[in-house]
Amino acid sequence: MNSFFARKFVIQGIIISVALLIIARLFYLQIIDDSYMRSANSNVMRKVIVYPARGVILDRNGQVLVQNEPVYDLMVTPREAKEIDTALLCQLIDIDKEGFIKRMEKAKAHSPYRASAFEKQLSSRTYASLQEYLYRFRGFYIQNRTVRSYPDSIASQFLGYVSEVTEKDIQSSNDFYRSGDYIGRSGVERSYEDLLRGKRGVKNLMVDALNRPKGVFMEGRYDTLAVSGEGLVSSLDKELQILGEKLMKNKLGSIVAIEPATGEVLAYVSSPSYNPNDMVGRETGNNYMKLLNDETKPLFNRPIQASYPPGSVFKVVSALTAQQAGLIDQNTNFFCAHGYSYGGGRGFMRCTHYHGATSLQRSIAVSCNTYYGNVYARMIDGRGLSGPKAYDLWFEAISKFGIGHKLGIDLPGEKGGLLYKSDHFTKSYGNDKWRSSFNISLSIGQGEMGITPLQMANIMAIVANKGFYYRPHLIKGIGEKKIVKKEFTEKISAGVDAKYYPLIIQGMSDAVNTPEGTAWANRIPGIEMCGKTGTAQNPHGKDHAVFFAFAPRDNPKIAIAIFVENAGFGGVWAGPIASMMIEKYIKDTITTPKYVQDRIFKANFMPAKKVDPKATELKKTTDSTKSKKDTTRNGNRLVAINQRETIVHHSAVRRNHE
Repeated sequence: MNSFFARKFVIQGIIISVALLIIARLFYLQIIDDSYMRSANSNVMRKVIVYPARGVILDRNGQVLVQNEPVYDLMVTPREAKEIDTALLCQLIDIDKEGFIKRMEKAKAHSPYRASAFEKQLSSRTYASLQEYLYRFRGFYIQNRTVRSYPDSIASQFLGYVSEVTEKDIQSSNDFYRSGDYIGRSGVERSYEDLLRGKRGVKNLMVDALNRPKGVFMEGRYDTLAVSGEGLVSSLDKELQILGEKLMKNKLGSIVAIEPATGEVLAYVSSPSYNPNDMVGRETGNNYMKLLNDETKPLFNRPIQASYPPGSVFKVVSALTAQQAGLIDQNTNFFCAHGYSYGGGRGFMRCTHYHGATSLQRSIAVSCNTYYGNVYARMIDGRGLSGPKAYDLWFEAISKFGIGHKLGIDLPGEKGGLLYKSDHFTKSYGNDKWRSSFNISLSIGQGEMGITPLQMANIMAIVANKGFYYRPHLIKGIGEKKIVKKEFTEKISAGVDAKYYPLIIQGMSDAVNTPEGTAWANRIPGIEMCGKTGTAQNPHGKDHAVFFAFAPRDNPKIAIAIFVENAGFGGVWAGPIASMMIEKYIKDTITTPKYVQDRIFKANFMPAKKVDPKATELKKTTDSTKSKKDTTRNGNRLVAINQRETIVHHSAVRRNHE
């Protein structure tokens, strides 16, 4: 009897335990676990990312420089892609079967259950053709996006470009970015990425069994809106930029123009350049590699990365800093006998002319090397200090003009140029007994000194302002309120009192507006331009043509620097470019003689393309083999064949050199 009751309780316990397990499992599946709900929802609901439009970029007059245009990404969820008409899909998006398989394998590797891009950036025409048949491709849908468009195809180094994020970008952003997002890679697009990118949204759509949208899920209750990026107003003058790029076509070099009163960059030309639209679309990768392998380096941002000997612009800085140091004044004269003798007569730095007795004002107008050799000697040898200590004072004064360090422009990749400290020379010479004669070439902006075109234009802005500058910048307004960053409103002193500038400015005016001046041929009717020519020495080839100026003299509107590499004399090539740019900006017209304009527009200073010796040898071998075959085939035609092939070969080599 007791055994019966014992078995009864055991059986009841088993039944109760099983029941409790079933109840617990049902509770977990229905209340806690949402995987089945998500699986069901995935059959009727599609979560679509809404990508924000990047902020539009305008020029200073409200004209569009960068805008957005729609493109369409074809997305796929591999698990849902069944019974696909592969041939039709390949035909519609212009790929082959091998390409289909490759793309599908990539999507599966990403995730069989999550959507990923199957084909990116379909055009509006392709999208229209595909949309009609999309219901036949289960598991595929269209993701709307926008890409950048550059209506005038200008200012590529200024504006920059965007590209798809890498895994490194995603990690460094604390997962703000996701695979398939775009990020600014260079130029303003990179500097202002946080403002331009906006914030993505999410839209939940109901779909039917054929993957066709059937409305918004729950009336959009769970959707989030995309927030467009902030718009930017650049400091660039579009018409001036277009002119600058035309003038620098087929030339290596830079143009930088600044508004002295604000530090806003009016023109920013780096030549050679590239079409920014080539960095958009499905051929971006191929186009980038072409640019990367181009011998002329179109991706090189010359205005802020190229370093040149400053040449004659440095005489302006020397004249100002020497006055501030009390070592020269308006009455200081030096005698120029076609050069400057130094080192006890052991060295001689030539001057371009025999200037005779030369005043400070005239030294600027005629660009006298002898005068500034003497000025540098006073700066280093005439202070009663050792060479290194005197040089340190000189270095400090020069640095305040923005030489030897970054100016802080709102672009990535800026270089600071080159200006050595005294330690460099002490180490090079093996002791600290050196004097001005050891590095006398610095007196005329040559030797161990380098300056970027931006720094040169900024020096002209300092002179125009009589002693101060605002940090050069490319964006003058952010968003609807046109906010200006605080660092671009700070007035920065160059360390020279305003009273020392008028004499130097008069010398620069004389250089342009008097017959004795080096830039007399570059004067502008009705505008008093103050400027100087320069010919920066180039140890690797023909000298660089340099011109720097500001205008008008009273209430200056523009300060400009021009570098044309391997062109020769500054007054012949860089000067006319500056004159046309300044007149265009101030008067919106150009009165430079037509023959001068044609000479500048048509000039070509691009380096000759290098001939690959291996390719040339291969062609010779091929031609030789072909000639032998033709001889065997018909000996009577030997002479004619060889003559023809010789002409073809020499023509090909000549084209390569050109």
